[in-house]
Amino acid sequence: MAGAVAARLGAPNSGSATRFEANLATRDLPWVKYAVLGLGLAYFALFLLLPLIAVFVEAFRKGWNAYIAALTEPDALSAIRLTLLAAAISVPLNLIFGVAAAWSIAKFDFPGKHLLITFIDLPFSVSPVVAGLIYVLIFGAQGWIGPWLSAHDIKVIFAVPGIVLATIFVTFPFVARELIPLMQAQGRDEEEAAVTLGASGLQTFWRVTLPNIKWALLYGVILCNARAMGEFGAVSVVSGHIRGETNTMPLHVEILYNEYQFAAAFAVASLLALLALVTLAVKTYIEWRASQVAPEEKTS
Repeated sequence: MAGAVAARLGAPNSGSATRFEANLATRDLPWVKYAVLGLGLAYFALFLLLPLIAVFVEAFRKGWNAYIAALTEPDALSAIRLTLLAAAISVPLNLIFGVAAAWSIAKFDFPGKHLLITFIDLPFSVSPVVAGLIYVLIFGAQGWIGPWLSAHDIKVIFAVPGIVLATIFVTFPFVARELIPLMQAQGRDEEEAAVTLGASGLQTFWRVTLPNIKWALLYGVILCNARAMGEFGAVSVVSGHIRGETNTMPLHVEILYNEYQFAAAFAVASLLALLALVTLAVKTYIEWRASQVAPEEKTS
């Protein structure tokens, strides 16, 4: 990247010796660099690292046995199962939609293309609580189709389907938003060449498009899954907070904390934090792997 910019500017590329901070024209005073670095580290420690440490300290305050008991309690197990179920349904659906939407937007021109992009970004702009209220308005007992659902003994709100719908809404953009810029940057040349050589649409996707987007696709899936498991606002509105039935892990943490069961609340919260750390580790690996593969593909 630096070499490309240097070449573009007509400057010589001499490796690490010509790095930005080694240039007298762009070098900052030492105290400025260390002040900015110290401010960033202090902000990270105060608002991210310290709360994360506090979660695990409070979770194990009463010992390992109390920690395990809090996670194996029936309501906690039900919340874990429901959280995993909602993620297991919403992530694959948003994966399919995200790939289809990104492929359509990046590879084809059609009326309403920019409107579709706007709709994909909608969950980023709408509060999750508002999203939950939308589903209550549509599927609730007094909603648009609520009476019909009640007449046919179909429960959406205050049941698992409502939680899944709310989770799908809040995780809707993640896969598509990771793929669209990449696929637009890659253009259509390779797909057009494959079609010219006689490949079908499905063959073109599996053998040309998918290998080019696989790392961004995995990255989007990881972000989508992390949001699905940690969602609170929209799920809180549609769940009804029925213990052992419609409580996900974040809702279960809230109930335990409101009942002054702090050790149990932090135990479940620590499990969510652990899932977040695993997600971060996988995301970091994917970013590293993608950075290693890109130069190899260019040289080949």
